Amino acid sequence: MKTSGRNFIFFVLYVDDILLACTDKGLLQETKSFLSSNFDMKDLGETSYVLGIEITRDRTKHLLGLSQQNYISKILKRFEMHNCSPGQVPMSKGDKLNKSQCPKK
Repeated sequence: MKTSGRNFIFFVLYVDDILLACTDKGLLQETKSFLSSNFDMKDLGETSYVLGIEITRDRTKHLLGLSQQNYISKILKRFEMHNCSPGQVPMSKGDKLNKSQCPKK
């Protein structure tokens, strides 16, 4: 993580892939320029899928969604369980999380 005043950027590294998440487009461009001047890299734009996780965004509503539906389907097919019935989990599909549910620091 790098900070610049109130802005910050997260670097997420996995083998030879880098994901950047930032609060400021200027800081993001500055970081990309620095990285590309020091490393051979290609900017693939916004990610929608990484490490078996589908990422969806609705910036107007400030929502970020993470789903492993495709990964789960692939695993079920591999073990010939793709026709099984889903079971109950502690959280219902469609439940909304918010800051009031987070532990206080």
